[in-house]
Amino acid sequence: MDALFSVATAALIVRWAHVIFGVIWLGHLYFFNLVNVPFQGDLDKDLKPKVNPKLLLRAFYWFRWSAMYTFILGLLLFGWHYLGPEHLITAPDGKPSGRGMWIEYGMLLGIIMWFNVWFVIWPRQKKILGGLASGTPHPDAAKLAATAGKASRFNLFASGPLLFAMLGAPHFGAMSGPVLIVVTLLGVGFWFGMIKRSFKIKTVV
Repeated sequence: MDALFSVATAALIVRWAHVIFGVIWLGHLYFFNLVNVPFQGDLDKDLKPKVNPKLLLRAFYWFRWSAMYTFILGLLLFGWHYLGPEHLITAPDGKPSGRGMWIEYGMLLGIIMWFNVWFVIWPRQKKILGGLASGTPHPDAAKLAATAGKASRFNLFASGPLLFAMLGAPHFGAMSGPVLIVVTLLGVGFWFGMIKRSFKIKTVV
């Protein structure tokens, strides 16, 4: 009984940490896309070297490392609940479970998003912000920013269906093509509307 309790407690702690780091990661993703992008468009060019390194280097620290911990803890949870003793990856009849397929879909999006953070967004932002901090802007800053921005925007759109898949996994009995399409369109469409709204927010009291 004690051993079972300790295992259950450990699983709960890992899940809790996974959610906490996920909140930090996605919170910064939403900050970058909904707040920082419109803000940068209004920020005077002369102020960017003074404002951006101090603000964004701190933000990117939390952004990239929360992504890493979310990724690692998510793999641990998947290994335990879906490949371990519970074996939720399959249904009682031995076929792939609907819950497992939804989790795998969410994981696929999460892994792509994690890859974008560490191998597309951060390496380019590091060069851009490093150039601003040193007083010598990177000659390809605009190109680097465009590539990083596309990856960040993809992550924003992907986060909608990812969260739906993760939260819906215990509730959906099976995955079908039409349902998957609807979930993806709803998730992407929600963030498309939020992006449009972000540029219309008034900055006066």
